[in-house]
Amino acid sequence: MKHETMRYVGGRIFKVVFTVWVVTTLIFFLIRLMPSNPIEQYIQNLVVQYGMSYEEANARAKALFSIDLDKGLLLQYFDYLKAAVQLDFGTSFLSPGVSVSTIIASRLPWTLFTVGTGLILSFLAGIVLGAISAYRRNSWYEPIISGLSSFLSAIPDFLIAIFVILIFGVFTYGGTKSIVPIFQMRGNFDSGVTAGFNWPFIKSVLEHGFGPILTYFLSQIGIWVILMKGSTTGCLNADYAVIARARGLSNRTILTSYIGRNAMLPIATEFAMRLGFIIGGSLIIEQLFVYQGIGLELLKATTNRDYPLMQGIFLVMTIAIVLANLLAELVYSVLDPRIRVKGGAAHA
Repeated sequence: MKHETMRYVGGRIFKVVFTVWVVTTLIFFLIRLMPSNPIEQYIQNLVVQYGMSYEEANARAKALFSIDLDKGLLLQYFDYLKAAVQLDFGTSFLSPGVSVSTIIASRLPWTLFTVGTGLILSFLAGIVLGAISAYRRNSWYEPIISGLSSFLSAIPDFLIAIFVILIFGVFTYGGTKSIVPIFQMRGNFDSGVTAGFNWPFIKSVLEHGFGPILTYFLSQIGIWVILMKGSTTGCLNADYAVIARARGLSNRTILTSYIGRNAMLPIATEFAMRLGFIIGGSLIIEQLFVYQGIGLELLKATTNRDYPLMQGIFLVMTIAIVLANLLAELVYSVLDPRIRVKGGAAHA
């Protein structure tokens, strides 16, 4: 059994490495098919504005950006792979002298904070409400929970963000000021506070992250309620639930010890998979709230053809998604060992 488990895990890890390599390769070549690039524009500006020859301008650009676009694509590709393995993504075109790794390290934690907090809170609230609405199908509040969940799950997250801005940032109370001064919040915390483990900084971070966190919470909770309700409903009539009721166990014991665990099986794997999309799902939301996370940084890099920064962020996103899928498979195999068969393969 131990040998089969090792083969199962090893096969999944190989799939992760192969997927990352394929996606990284596609990203590298697709980015270079985009029209124009910032280095060529920089060279043209030197030629037109300062009267330099093309050779002089090209030499200055190579020294400044530490990249040679005159090399063949294959040579650039192999150079990129060699550097990427060492977690060296090069220097940003938009910020010469600043490494891509430094930019990602400074922006990524803020995105993980807002999206991660919204996802976890929505997951916890969703599984509780979903289980209650399934177990209390004849209650007066079940249609309200189900209706609101279906409504929220059908609305795109950027529309929810706009509603949050309107309700909390535009509409006023008492005719004087908005409920939350969203339009005064730019960045991740107030410039006047000192970063550290102190209440003014924590309070400022929570205030600035309120909009994105609430948006992620509202955009996800409906999905968790629907999934948990469907999964719980399917478990209510299972043999183990019928036997537990026949034994005279309390409803709370049946729901938490019998139905809850089995109903959580598909929900837990879905949660693990959604963890991988934390980074990519922040692009539009961070733009609307002007929140300085990795999503907003990716948008600026794409707009300005910052190849190294785009490649670095896309690579981080790819790794996050494939690792989340690996985690989902491993979690499912732990919760339900029947998916592993002899030889380390999985069956449906």
